[in-house]
Amino acid sequence: MRAYIFPGQGSQFPGMAKELYENSSLAKDLFEQANEILGFRITDIMFEGTAEELKQTKVTQPAVFLHSVILAKTLDEFQPDMVAGHSLGEFSALVGNQTLDFEDALKLVSARASAMQKACEAVPSTMAAVLSLENEVVEKICEEIEGIVVPANYNCPGQLVISGQVEAINSACEKLKEAGARRALVLPVGGAFHSPLMEPARVELETAINNTNFNEPICPVYQNVDAQPHTNPEEIKQNLIAQLTSPVRWTQTVQNMCIDGASQFIEVGPGKVLQGLVKKVNAEVEAASADLQSV
Repeated sequence: MRAYIFPGQGSQFPGMAKELYENSSLAKDLFEQANEILGFRITDIMFEGTAEELKQTKVTQPAVFLHSVILAKTLDEFQPDMVAGHSLGEFSALVGNQTLDFEDALKLVSARASAMQKACEAVPSTMAAVLSLENEVVEKICEEIEGIVVPANYNCPGQLVISGQVEAINSACEKLKEAGARRALVLPVGGAFHSPLMEPARVELETAINNTNFNEPICPVYQNVDAQPHTNPEEIKQNLIAQLTSPVRWTQTVQNMCIDGASQFIEVGPGKVLQGLVKKVNAEVEAASADLQSV
């Protein structure tokens, strides 16, 4: 069975999707439509902007979404048996399985990015990658730290990202190194994604999601909050809202997709981060990039 997976924030790079825009009239039309919906020429930043300009949440999220979704729409053969996306990538996945249409999803991604940017600016917060430590050990240390620090991304065995207030993250990193982590590295991000500090953004996004039409999907989406397959539009909505303050259970998602028959994972969008994580979760499955099949 074929699983299509969609990357999240962090996969962007200067010049992203430029080739796609230049080589496909459908892609060009969709990008121009996106420029209009967003009210600014995001394509100029994607194709010609610096890494710094691309790093702003309000730009990054729509940029990664557009690269992923438009690439999927230009593939010769796009027939998913199941889909999943990492954090922001879940919105791309929901366009992939036809739960959301392109325009509605882009508006939601833009609203999400703006709400998250505001939440990031409200409290000094960040994230850190923890390598080579058992999940249980990381979880226990997070609980013991004063202040807000929680597991945010279960990326693959031995790689967990934590999220929270700057001081709490720094204290946790020291403790995690003492406990044997190979690395506990603060990441260059402007906020604590997938933590309780995103609550104001969750409230804002909830309104936007509840006012958006969600269709019956053509195949299940394995959602971040519980790593389970979902086809009920109402459940998908609630999980998408909860996602902002809940951890991304990527390891468990890939494991469950494999149990349910996924033998081929195709990453659709910028970068190759997810296929690398898939191979670390299950070395037996095929993992490749959709770029090779694009027009």
